[in-house]
Amino acid sequence: MANAVKEAWKDGRAVVNGWLAIPNAFSAEMYSKCGWDSVTVDMQHGVQDYLSCVSCFQGIQPSGAVPMVRVPWNEPGIVGKVLDAGAYGVICPMVNTAEEARALVQYCKYPPAGTRSNGPIRAGAYGSSGNYQKTANDEILVIPMIETRTAIENIEEILDVPGIDGIYVGPSDLSFSYGLEPKLDVEDPFILGIYDKLLAETSKRGIAAGLHNGTAAYANKMIRKGFKLVTIANEVGLMVAAAKAAVAEARG
Repeated sequence: MANAVKEAWKDGRAVVNGWLAIPNAFSAEMYSKCGWDSVTVDMQHGVQDYLSCVSCFQGIQPSGAVPMVRVPWNEPGIVGKVLDAGAYGVICPMVNTAEEARALVQYCKYPPAGTRSNGPIRAGAYGSSGNYQKTANDEILVIPMIETRTAIENIEEILDVPGIDGIYVGPSDLSFSYGLEPKLDVEDPFILGIYDKLLAETSKRGIAAGLHNGTAAYANKMIRKGFKLVTIANEVGLMVAAAKAAVAEARG
């Protein structure tokens, strides 16, 4: 199965990404039908485990949204398992050096490009029999998170690692690492200047830049700025915001 996110990026289009913290297939199913281009299961800061990740993938599948995962860490065991489960993109936190980026690529790719073990227990169903291993290296997105001062200092070396398809900015941790308030929709000129640098460096190399956002309005602004993947909060945040608004309206 072709990766629709990759196809969008080839065409120069931005992708709007959903984010799942709730470990439930039903909520994943309903949420995924809301028009997202891709939906990411958050195994780092969500309350997801491996089995709930698989269940969420099963919920996502009828919608046609591209299933992705933010893994908890840059570790080959969990990276291999989420890919076997059917992830078409791996977002990995706290990648700070070219060496760490190379390791992530290795974990995501089958030989000879990497060291991923063969056994796509669920992912194999996305292609015709025997073809998954032939196409996985080309279709799976490898996306390190850039969210520290160290990563910014090493950004050119990180982006030059072969096999990286995009980067994903974690605004809260990035601000935190510079001694600023950790928040999503940043207006600080210093951090916005870092965004400009990241957009320039990724654009030079044909790599997509992604960003986590708190609101749809800010996500739209970041698309116009040049980001090619934008996430809007997560399903918990959107649900709570809608519920609060409904209660406030009912009470007048």
